[in-house]
Amino acid sequence: MSARVPAMSVLPPVRRDRIIAQLPQPFRKEAAFHTKDDFNNKVKTACQEQRTGTVGFKISKVIVVGDLAVGKTCLINRFCKDAFDKNYKATIGVDFEMERFEVLGVPFSLQLWDTAGQERFKCIASTYYRGAQIVIIVFDVNDVASLGHTRQWLEDALKENDPTGVQLFLVGTKKDLSSPAQYSQIEQDALKIAKEIHAEYWAVSSMTGENVKEFFFRVASLAFETNVLAELEKSGSRQIGDIVRINSTSNNLYTASKKKQPGCCQ
Repeated sequence: MSARVPAMSVLPPVRRDRIIAQLPQPFRKEAAFHTKDDFNNKVKTACQEQRTGTVGFKISKVIVVGDLAVGKTCLINRFCKDAFDKNYKATIGVDFEMERFEVLGVPFSLQLWDTAGQERFKCIASTYYRGAQIVIIVFDVNDVASLGHTRQWLEDALKENDPTGVQLFLVGTKKDLSSPAQYSQIEQDALKIAKEIHAEYWAVSSMTGENVKEFFFRVASLAFETNVLAELEKSGSRQIGDIVRINSTSNNLYTASKKKQPGCCQ
């Protein structure tokens, strides 16, 4: 039991606006890999009976990838800080934000890794791809080329991860800058790509905040459900609330690696 205390002490409290009581709905039903209207019944029962094991201590790693200037940093900052600055400087290497949620009464964390879109920083950023449970591929809905590059970003991310263990989201940004006719046209192409790569599609505006909170709540909820189902499967018939052990070598993402690696990307 003593192992619990230090873990709990480093976790910030969950903000009141980060509480999720029901499954957020997808942006488009035709581009959702989870089509049910609610959480899995096994997950809901486990949460009610406090049988979620170590899920409350886990952190799901999220990597956000995409071309330079498509709005990756703006997307993260709009959600985490409720701030928007169109003059953000390009991310060098990687940066990250930690967000705490409460899902069905259970604490749950996302670590959002904001990666560089510039070619010269690619090898730095790619070293942080490993261990991701969620990959968010971002493009600009006003830039067809950035949508075309999403497959390459996905390929790079999956080199460091098991494709079967990663949830994918394709996110179009800067929706506020697109006319309805322009957006409708690129959405059709985006939906096609999302289906081909088995990703869930969303369109957002970091400037206005449109769909940003809804999107990240969806990400957190689906990641949480996946973690609980995996815990239930792993535990089998054992009562998984009995013993809580934290494996510091597996999901301890609080300890960030050094941001610069000598000899890389000269």
